[in-house]
Amino acid sequence: MAKVAMKVNGKQMSGDVEDRTLLVDFIRDTLALTGTHIGCDTSQCGACTIQLNGRAVKSCTMLAAQAEGADIMTIEGLAQGDKLHPVQQAFTECHALQCGFCTPGMIMASVGLLKDTPKPTDEEIYHGLEGNLCRCTGYINIVKAVKRASQLMAG
Repeated sequence: MAKVAMKVNGKQMSGDVEDRTLLVDFIRDTLALTGTHIGCDTSQCGACTIQLNGRAVKSCTMLAAQAEGADIMTIEGLAQGDKLHPVQQAFTECHALQCGFCTPGMIMASVGLLKDTPKPTDEEIYHGLEGNLCRCTGYINIVKAVKRASQLMAG
């Protein structure tokens, strides 16, 4: 067992983990932040996407110990109180979800995409989200939501 400490959603958090504990398991099981979903355990679906030091990362691809000292943002930390993040607001406005399973990872990946590319084209959105799978929506409303979020973030 090892002790890990990191900032999660603006708060310093720590816990004991086995060497083989995945970051997604630490987030869900130790920190009880269950908005980060486990979909495939092979990094193909993107349901576990978080922001790690400002970059979109699939949390099933790294060990909790590798996140020692990191600054992590999960879906739970994205909104500011009752005010949704512009990406969350746009996903709601554009009906960019159905079952909702992929939504937290899709939103966190979209936040990263918009940080790097504030006004993405459709092609850039498809490329930016290609590591996140949705089995319900057909992606059309997700692309609309990312474009809408871009507008909201631009003011």
